[in-house]
Amino acid sequence: MEYKAFMIKYAEIGTKGKNRYVFEDVLCNRIKEHVDKLGDFVIRREYGRIFLEAESSFDYEDVITELQKVFGIIGICPIVVEDSVDFDSIKNKSIEYMGKRYGNKNLTFKVYTRRADKSFPMQSMEVNSEIGHYLLEEFSDYKVDVHNPDVMLTIELREKVYIYSETIKGAGGLPVGTNGKAMLLLSGGIDSPVAGYMISKRGVELEAIYFNAPPYTSEHAKQKVIDLARIVSEYSGPIRLHIVNFTDIQLAIYEKCPHDELTIIMRRYMMRIAEDIAKANSCQALITGESIGQVASQTMQSLYCTNEVCTLPVFRPCIGMDKQDIIDISEKIDTYETSILPYEDCCTIFVAKHPVTKPNLDIIKRSETKLTDVIDELYKTAIDTIEVCEIKPE
Repeated sequence: MEYKAFMIKYAEIGTKGKNRYVFEDVLCNRIKEHVDKLGDFVIRREYGRIFLEAESSFDYEDVITELQKVFGIIGICPIVVEDSVDFDSIKNKSIEYMGKRYGNKNLTFKVYTRRADKSFPMQSMEVNSEIGHYLLEEFSDYKVDVHNPDVMLTIELREKVYIYSETIKGAGGLPVGTNGKAMLLLSGGIDSPVAGYMISKRGVELEAIYFNAPPYTSEHAKQKVIDLARIVSEYSGPIRLHIVNFTDIQLAIYEKCPHDELTIIMRRYMMRIAEDIAKANSCQALITGESIGQVASQTMQSLYCTNEVCTLPVFRPCIGMDKQDIIDISEKIDTYETSILPYEDCCTIFVAKHPVTKPNLDIIKRSETKLTDVIDELYKTAIDTIEVCEIKPE
């Protein structure tokens, strides 16, 4: 069956009270960004619903795929539209819809009417009963099942009549751009792209920062991170990726600090730099992919030590997840295959053989004093030589 329109359902936005229109405006803009490349569409709103109507030919599967990447959408309903809000028109359009969509095959159905237009002279139950009656007359193999039907024929009576029987699951969450901006510490691993996706799902715009360590890491490792940012941007929208040359700072830490503390001290400087860049770019938080106990730098004591250098809140959406939970999401959003490419990042290159798992903050701070004579200049150089890439969805 050929569709020319979609009804977009949202959930959380409906709880926003007087400022609901702000969220709806942003959601409409996000929808437009995703479908503009696929054809000519008109987006319009009625209370509690958004409608996407095609004015040119389009690929149905491509539109569904793009809409499923838009945070804020809970359901996508391919619909047929009847301009005349009278019973005969509704009856005829319902029969036509069921015939084209399902034919006269053996199935059970239920009619559900949502009467948003209260001026319509029939009650919802009356419409259900009458439309069901005519469908049974028209299609001899149909049967009614009000408890567990094969097909739920939904009729929404608004300024026009909208008929559909399928609701395709959307991404949920809140539209990107409704809850500020945060800086994602993006590595080449599995966890951080998932963390960025999850925070973006709550309406947060993303920027990202990557710590590069040439020549110890290759251009392939850098390109891997750029590719991951591009995949995440399919959901989050454009991402500004800040690439920091971290090699000299890491070498200084390696030469001057105890090797079992390398990872913790390195992470503390990463967080310092990330926060400085975040503040300079109007971000209100940092995002990491850390999960409690997953590696030595993610024990409770280690997280306490790395957090101590930050004044911005640090969001860790993966914190209570098992690795398999994170992998499942990475596969769902198509970052997994890129994340497992065998190009090492700076964290794995400089990892200690026996890292401390229960670091003491006072001891870590004393160790950092060994960097006093070099760190300020290295830190300034790292900030001044940042490369910025504008990452956009394909």
